Amino acid sequence: MDQGNNSRVTEIVLHSLSGPQELQLFYFAFFTLSYSSLVLGNLLIVLIVFSEPALHTTMYFLLSNLSFIDVCLSTFATPRMIVDFLMEHRTISFEGCMAQIFFHHVFAGGEMMLLVAMAYDRYVAMCRPLHYAAIMSIHKCAGLVIGSWLIGVLHSVSHLVFTVNLPFCGPNHVDIFFCDLPLVIKLACNDTYTLEILMLSDSGLMTLSSFVLLLISYTVILVAMRCRSPVGMAKAWATLTAHVTVMTLFFGPCIFIYVWPFCNFPVDKFLSIFYTVFTPLLNPLIYTLRNKEVISAIQKLRRRKVSS
Repeated sequence: MDQGNNSRVTEIVLHSLSGPQELQLFYFAFFTLSYSSLVLGNLLIVLIVFSEPALHTTMYFLLSNLSFIDVCLSTFATPRMIVDFLMEHRTISFEGCMAQIFFHHVFAGGEMMLLVAMAYDRYVAMCRPLHYAAIMSIHKCAGLVIGSWLIGVLHSVSHLVFTVNLPFCGPNHVDIFFCDLPLVIKLACNDTYTLEILMLSDSGLMTLSSFVLLLISYTVILVAMRCRSPVGMAKAWATLTAHVTVMTLFFGPCIFIYVWPFCNFPVDKFLSIFYTVFTPLLNPLIYTLRNKEVISAIQKLRRRKVSS
């Protein structure tokens, strides 16, 4: 910290997973493999969707954007965490800490809105199939994706404009592997009760309302499909099971962390790792890599590479 009339925090000490040196090396190898797998898996989805004409549909357009934002959500902090396993002093500059907070909420908020857009897409496809092409045009899908990013940016800026001007002059230790807003604002030297209420009404309400909205939309789809053929019901159930699985894996940790910002639990660190590393790793498997059209596109791409 800089010394003067008022000390000012210039760096934040991050506390990642602790343990002896041998365990740190295991963490380094494990998370390097996990991060490499999630990046390759998600970028493969993006490549396949854009290179295979048969997948140039609104559903796969949204899925490819989900894969891209998953890579972004994991990349904002995971590479630094991996490097920190080899470092003795795990610090980040104050400016870098604010940047992590900004990108974290941009990508997390954007993904929440994108999942809502995907639920709307599935609702139209299953409940109004004859009007699907007219309602879900590629231009409307592009608008939904752009809107998701814009909401993520506005959501992040609404937090950062208040956080960056707080007086940070005391402790500078954060018990997590990246700068998470609920923990960082507790380092401020003045009362942050009002800011915590703002965070609860913003992040907590956004997370919880999106989760409830998704549950309602999927319930409406299942109720509507019950009146149709058993084959259609089975297909809807298989599709929605994948969506609900991803939704639960992503929203569960976020709700636990941001709906109760006044309390910090030891499990918060592991939940943060889960939704920034493991959920993006599972998304390609749950959503697309078990899809017959995607598997066929992968085989076509591999044959083209072999023949060339």
